[in-house]
Amino acid sequence: MKSLRFKFIAILLLVSVSISAQEKKKYKIHTVAFYNLENLFDTINDTTIYDEASPMMELNESLRGEAYKKKLHNMAKVIADIGYDDTHNSPAVIGVSEVENLQVLMDLVNDPQLLDKDYGIVHFDSPDKRGIDVALLYQKALFKPLETSSHELLIYDDSTRKRVFTRDQLLVSGELEGDLIHIIVNHWPSRSGGEARSRFKRIAAGKLNKQIIDSLQANDPYAKIMTMGDFNDNPTNDSMKKAIKTEADKEDVKLKGVYNPFENLYKKQGLGTTGYRDAWSLFDMILFTQPLLEKDYSSYRFYKAGIFNKSYLTNKEGRYKDYPLRMKNAGLSGGYSDHFPVYIYLIKEDNKK
Repeated sequence: MKSLRFKFIAILLLVSVSISAQEKKKYKIHTVAFYNLENLFDTINDTTIYDEASPMMELNESLRGEAYKKKLHNMAKVIADIGYDDTHNSPAVIGVSEVENLQVLMDLVNDPQLLDKDYGIVHFDSPDKRGIDVALLYQKALFKPLETSSHELLIYDDSTRKRVFTRDQLLVSGELEGDLIHIIVNHWPSRSGGEARSRFKRIAAGKLNKQIIDSLQANDPYAKIMTMGDFNDNPTNDSMKKAIKTEADKEDVKLKGVYNPFENLYKKQGLGTTGYRDAWSLFDMILFTQPLLEKDYSSYRFYKAGIFNKSYLTNKEGRYKDYPLRMKNAGLSGGYSDHFPVYIYLIKEDNKK
């Protein structure tokens, strides 16, 4: 009898393990990212914009072609690498800033490191005084844009009463493998003149961003909305906490709320995406609305967030050790951007047998 009982228990254990193996779920995973490309300008002096502000225009004309090719190659390498360790793919969707025009974006996505990903481009010219824009790149096999629009930020300098010309906010609504997702790409006004003096500009940008989010939620309270960019503010600044009303903890995010997964990376871990005067700032972020936090993985949901700060992107010595390695500092031989990219992973149950 004892032998039979042990055999029965063994059979039960075997059945239990078999059922557990059958119930183990598989997930699709995609990277959504943002990267400030730091002055991705072409080699042509465009007299309609202030492109002399680009380091490209500071170079001897005979060196510009080589520098431009190196810049494209380096930016393409980073984009190809973001998220690859976990997804074995470059980002399904990536927002970019500090690009001069559509042509530089076309040159970028046609770099050999990205060519087989067949990236599409959503881009509008902005009224920015330096002529820099934001854009969205997307793998055509994974993401299908349905509607695109550019939203102008109207702000005026109190002292001069003149308009401050800055970047528009880009809205792209589309389907990520059938899931409707709305993406806003931002590059908010800089801290030129000091953080306090320029604060009103970024608060105004935050209010515009919230208006776009509110309008999408008015049509669908359960809309999956992401807003990404170089905000030129940290996660704890008023433009985030008061204008957009971001939350740092998942459990505090209500239906129409906005979650900032980068706030605790900044507050609790001291991480940043750009360095200035021996201090880190976390200006680059991806925020999103509550429906992306749901636990029903029959559609894409948030998995985790991170800063892409691989060793090759950093200075190895000197005053700026561990800070982003800029091409301007590295010369023609290397260098990337003065910002690290940021990313989030989205996952969804894979029902394929």
